[in-house]
Amino acid sequence: MGKKILTVILLTFTVMIFAVLANASGQNFYLKDSETDITVESSELFTDEKDESTAEITTTVTEEETIEESTEETTEQTEEQTEEVTTEAPEPWVAINLDGTTLLTRFNPPEGYTRKELPEGSFASFVCNYPLKEDGAPVKLYNGALWDIQYVHAAVFDLPLENEDFQQCADSIMRMYAEYYWHMGQQDKIAFYCTNGFLAEYTKWREGYRFNVSGGNISWVKTDKYNDSYYNFTKYMRMVFAYAGTLSMDRYESTPISMDDLQIGDVWLEGDSPGHVIMVADICYDENGKKAFLLADGHTPAMDFHIMKNPLHKDDPWYYEDEITYPFEIFVHTYMKEADLQRLSYLKSFD
Repeated sequence: MGKKILTVILLTFTVMIFAVLANASGQNFYLKDSETDITVESSELFTDEKDESTAEITTTVTEEETIEESTEETTEQTEEQTEEVTTEAPEPWVAINLDGTTLLTRFNPPEGYTRKELPEGSFASFVCNYPLKEDGAPVKLYNGALWDIQYVHAAVFDLPLENEDFQQCADSIMRMYAEYYWHMGQQDKIAFYCTNGFLAEYTKWREGYRFNVSGGNISWVKTDKYNDSYYNFTKYMRMVFAYAGTLSMDRYESTPISMDDLQIGDVWLEGDSPGHVIMVADICYDENGKKAFLLADGHTPAMDFHIMKNPLHKDDPWYYEDEITYPFEIFVHTYMKEADLQRLSYLKSFD
């Protein structure tokens, strides 16, 4: 019995040794039982384990790749969303282009408003394209001194200013109309009423006629020869400034209008002594036809013609139709009634 047990132990040990050697060499080994032949291929011993390991590795790699792809997709989506946000974010509205040299290029229409196309050769086009002094230019008086109030203007027209205290508020507007006619070659349309009702026609002045003032009356007298120079034109304008103003505008040259009819060149006018007048210099419209406009002003003493700021909003010089109520206050004057909004007769010849 003992020998039999020892024989079984040796046989088992031998089989184990062969199994180890076979596993190392990748060869087959055979175990024969008294009842059953068992054939085992060493490479098959680890097949399941390898397959499971490979599956685990493959799964891990796949999961990592999926995570990487998901991360990349998320990053791309985030970048796209960032680009969309960056692209879609509107730039803040700015009223003034510092490099602009005219009303059209200096002042941006308010958000939601657009300008209408201006007829070529019209007074409106002349005003909106008239040269401005550089941004930040001060308002100067006729003698070169600075006006005491430098915080009420948004721009300054480069309009000639005579060196006498004549070209004040009404005179600045008359000068703009006269300059328009002069540059359009329509000098025969330049004419202004004096306060006493005398019609001062430039064509008479050009022919050599001059004012003959006697008491409160003015008449023409021939004292000079024909002269159509620009310098002679400026001499005529200085004489008009001396004898015309808001009173003559109000009495002889203007008609009340409604806001619905507002156009460039119209004025808010209080004819008095002293009175005051300001001019609509630019207009734009929203989708409902509501207006926003810029106002131009001269003043006393004689000074540069300039675009006024709106006292209701510091950084936006536009005046809005819905804001206009009476009394209508600007920085330097108050207009008491709707009838102060008027159209000058000069425009009848323009359109």
